[in-house]
Amino acid sequence: MKMIIAVVQDKDSNRLTDALAENKFKTTKLSTTGGFLREGNTTFMIGCDDEDVDDALDIIKKNCSQREQMVAPISPMGGNADSYIPKPVKVEVGGATVFVLPIESFFHF
Repeated sequence: MKMIIAVVQDKDSNRLTDALAENKFKTTKLSTTGGFLREGNTTFMIGCDDEDVDDALDIIKKNCSQREQMVAPISPMGGNADSYIPKPVKVEVGGATVFVLPIESFFHF
């Protein structure tokens, strides 16, 4: 048995939830916050049998797209902010960060 932990952008969350449910994967969703852009994420915890891991990963990959987003950089801390001119930059967001962990035992009470 495996535990899949997938961190996805909130924009992909509902689509992924629906796709996993359609394929009979049971999930637990947690609201989380990312460190770089400080935007909302959703972390999915998916318990599945070893032979179902590839199917779950395929569903995650198909439903969590990467895209570019314009963000304003954060002003320098401790520096002279008078000469700082924020210029938006493109960053790649979305996709999924996925961890697959072995599970020794599972209990449902």
